[in-house]
Amino acid sequence: MTLRRGALVGCGFFARNHLNAWAELADRAKIVAVCDVDGEKAASAAADFGIPAFYTDFETMLSTEKPDFVDIVTTAPSHRALVEACARHGVAAVVQKPLAPDWEDCRALVSAMDKAGRPLMVHENFRFQAPLLRAAEIARSGVLGEPTWGRFAFRTGYDIYKGQPYLAEVERFVLLDIGVHVLDVARVFMGEATSVYCLDQAIKQGIKGEDQATVMMRHANGAVSVSECSYASRQSPDLFPQTLIHFEGTKGSIRVEADCRLVVTSPEGNFTEIAAPKPLSWGGEPWLLIQDSVVSTQRHWLDSLDAGSEPATSGHDNLNTFALVEAAYKSIETGGPVTPEAF
Repeated sequence: MTLRRGALVGCGFFARNHLNAWAELADRAKIVAVCDVDGEKAASAAADFGIPAFYTDFETMLSTEKPDFVDIVTTAPSHRALVEACARHGVAAVVQKPLAPDWEDCRALVSAMDKAGRPLMVHENFRFQAPLLRAAEIARSGVLGEPTWGRFAFRTGYDIYKGQPYLAEVERFVLLDIGVHVLDVARVFMGEATSVYCLDQAIKQGIKGEDQATVMMRHANGAVSVSECSYASRQSPDLFPQTLIHFEGTKGSIRVEADCRLVVTSPEGNFTEIAAPKPLSWGGEPWLLIQDSVVSTQRHWLDSLDAGSEPATSGHDNLNTFALVEAAYKSIETGGPVTPEAF
């Protein structure tokens, strides 16, 4: 097994989860350098995780360190420039969601890596959450039949602005921040969508974008799904950061309920099980579900590099998810259903 040399750019709010996860995978990958435009953040991350080098200039890091891959944990507006730099240097990249702020940048950065012939994966960690992985495994086994209907819901009142205050300033908010996750999960269970209809709401005072959105989709096989994303839900208990699912097929159904409980109805028997995340020495509630999925996402990236195969959440695959986000915003503008962009 090859020991990969990685570098990380973006030492902010979520990067600590990435760096801890890489430490969990130290037998397969070693982070040799970190980079941030804020030198203090870069130096702090390097010191805390025993990383030998830190930089404030990304191109200098690439030229000096020549890593096997880069983990991009910056905000979306920087993604295109950073991925295109990776392409110029011939370096594989895994990039945080959303892939970019808009469709043009998404297409451009995927194209850049295609031309460079280097792997690109989107850190779409919801797919890799323990209960969603298990539920998808059951759905894909065929025991529930073909998809007919699904509901995918992420609803919380958790104060996400405390750790990420910039979210209050973005004009395209909940659909790009959490909706992209929920819509990606809907694709996993239901297949590609042919029609998207969305209604949005702005509940919290003082924010620029929408903090609640409801998306209804018709899928290629005729199935229908509803995806819900909200940062404005007042409920007790607050289930942050859990995603609840109700999937129905022609032969049975599966529900992902609170606290990782799966409820399955099928011709082969009905059962319940708990698909909980693994304990982590550096993790804890309420973030453990996400933190464990970061480890699983990064492990999948290394598996795909070792196998020379395309990651499940490759740049090309994620374009299909981002197309749903764009279609949802277009539906909000037009007030009607929209056909997602085709490739």
